[in-house]
Amino acid sequence: MPSILGVQVDSITRAEAIARVDHMVRDGGQHIITTPNPEIIVAAQKDLEFRAILNRAALALPDGFGLMLAGRFLGTPLMERIAGSDFVREITKLACEKKYKLYLAGGEPGVANAAADTIISRLRNCAIVKSETEPDVEKIREEAPDILLIALGHGKQEKWIAAHLPELPSVKVAMGVGGAFDFIAGRVLRAPRILRRLGLEWLWRLILQPSRLPRIWRAVIKFPILVLRAKLQ
Repeated sequence: MPSILGVQVDSITRAEAIARVDHMVRDGGQHIITTPNPEIIVAAQKDLEFRAILNRAALALPDGFGLMLAGRFLGTPLMERIAGSDFVREITKLACEKKYKLYLAGGEPGVANAAADTIISRLRNCAIVKSETEPDVEKIREEAPDILLIALGHGKQEKWIAAHLPELPSVKVAMGVGGAFDFIAGRVLRAPRILRRLGLEWLWRLILQPSRLPRIWRAVIKFPILVLRAKLQ
């Protein structure tokens, strides 16, 4: 598996990734999916607990145009960029088709519910449990979902999953989804496709949410510096 700044990332196509998720749900084990992007990889340089969780993931999706460039630059090219928010839609589609039970938790108040309502309105035969803002182990265990999607922001969501997944025997796939519920519910607009293709989605997000400037700095400035330093070393 390729590694970028000490964080393992799968070189995989979107179709292969969703097929792997389907297999994970059926194979009887418990699996964590992560979505490394430049900001996450920068955070993992100092947060060793976070890095260890990322490197234990059953599937690490390359989420970010910067990762694709870094992979080529470091001699570990990645097959395809797989945005986490887009992949959440793929997982929900798979779950509805295969009748896997989904549990959505986290995000701002009401966002998980709104996201679930949107999914149900677009797809058929969906078994979705809508959650409170903070995930509750007892409630999740009682509902016994197959797939758990947690939105608590990077780092916190992965640590929550790593700590509590053993207490949730029904959950076969758990994934931290960041702001995906906001996109699905329509509360935050995705960048136009042309900007995504050009790797400029970060600029769109910055225009809509200027408070993201520190996060953009880490992803767009600090990450390339770290990659260049790693190459020189």
